[in-house]
Amino acid sequence: MIFSFFKKDPTAEVAVSLYQEIVAAARRRHFYAEWQVPDTPVGRFELLSVHVYLVLRHLKEQGDGYRSLSQALFDVFFKNLDDSLREMGVGDLSVARKIRGLAEAFYGRVGAYGSALDDSNAGDLADALSRNVYETEKAVSAPDLAKYVMAAQASLEDQALTEICKGHIQFPNPAT
Repeated sequence: MIFSFFKKDPTAEVAVSLYQEIVAAARRRHFYAEWQVPDTPVGRFELLSVHVYLVLRHLKEQGDGYRSLSQALFDVFFKNLDDSLREMGVGDLSVARKIRGLAEAFYGRVGAYGSALDDSNAGDLADALSRNVYETEKAVSAPDLAKYVMAAQASLEDQALTEICKGHIQFPNPAT
């Protein structure tokens, strides 16, 4: 009975693998060098949020059977944010408040991006990305980023769910 505490959670392991793929995609140089996404903690959070949201959205569309994987991915994302804040020197007493603010920000983005993606409205998506990622009304590269987000959503739909559930996911190359 005691050995059950030492068993690895396969869902958590898949979520960690997915998150590693998401981080690799969100850190692609093209976003920062060519599309001028701010290479700051806030800019990196924004791109991570976009990529995490796309995967969570895709899993949600697959039905309730993927709820535990979605939750595990969400947990890994926010655990990573918590760890990052601590590494940046945020005090223990402030971390919870900052994580709460990041969660609220994430859910706000989910609403804005989700509405635009539901309507396949690249203009609304570009506006939401401009406000959130670039922190301006009309960022020059926001339409390019919106096209990428829509292509990433389509790419996820084309990927075998069995591979995603093994922790393998691919995002399109933003440079193409």
